[in-house]
Amino acid sequence: MTEKQEKEQKLGQEGQNEEKDALKQMEGQKKGRWKRKWEAWKKALGMELREHKSSFLVFSVLRFLVVVTMILQFFNKNYENVYVCFLTLLLLVVPSLVQVTIKVELPTGLEIIMLLFVFSAEILGEINAFYLRIPAWDTILHTMNGFLMAAIGFSLVDILNRHERFSFQLSPAFMAVVAFCFSMTIGVLWEFFEWGMDMFFQLDMQKDTILPSISSVMLNPEGVNVPVVINGIQDVSINGQSLGLGGYLDIGLYDTMKDLFVNFVGAVVFSTVGFFYVKNRGKGSFARRFIPRLKNKDRDFLAIAEEETERMEEETDQKG
Repeated sequence: MTEKQEKEQKLGQEGQNEEKDALKQMEGQKKGRWKRKWEAWKKALGMELREHKSSFLVFSVLRFLVVVTMILQFFNKNYENVYVCFLTLLLLVVPSLVQVTIKVELPTGLEIIMLLFVFSAEILGEINAFYLRIPAWDTILHTMNGFLMAAIGFSLVDILNRHERFSFQLSPAFMAVVAFCFSMTIGVLWEFFEWGMDMFFQLDMQKDTILPSISSVMLNPEGVNVPVVINGIQDVSINGQSLGLGGYLDIGLYDTMKDLFVNFVGAVVFSTVGFFYVKNRGKGSFARRFIPRLKNKDRDFLAIAEEETERMEEETDQKG
């Protein structure tokens, strides 16, 4: 190998080493950025959780109860319930996570109701079988869901309506209709989810109903579109075996329609309240407790946490 070739080979190796060093430096910078973002997110989430004493107290108590329930279910080898508890812990953080992410302020009353709703549905309803012990439990939660979803749908339109970048002004009636439609859409999607879980995983999320009478065109011996009514049903047999239920077993239809109806009631109630809230230019104190609004700059905890993290890193670098 000539001297010229050796020099070229040496220069090529040096170039490769410099390229590797540059790549390592870029990877280090990327990891540093992700680390800073993660630290800022944790700090912002903690600040958000502690912003209001009442909601933080409710959050802390519910989280403690969920953790205790999780431990008991683990020792009882109910691992599915352990998963439900873990999911509940994540859902309890969602309201604060939403506030940090999209910079929206949830009123304390709305946040507390959302936390209680999650706990009531998952821990009390599923694990402690309140859906069976208290017949009206499912109805109460679906009514509350209709109310909450209407509040969220209403707030989305209200925020757009007040935003500086948008020039249109929507009427109170239109905003109420949008809130109602948003709530009903969420209710329908949830019933789709329940049906899917029952259909594909053999669960029973769409609870059954015992009926004393039925009507169906399929029972018409002539095959015409005239329903045959059967009243006074006292028992149903499957493959010659009596179910002993005291009536006909409806598999989910009545439960689904009842859930949608009470969701409808909750949506109508809040849409009506929201209509008068906007019509009176936000003077209603009741509706204000449930309608989210954009955060003020001094409450943008993610931006504050990012600034604090950057400042701490700069001070550390100066000391180093």
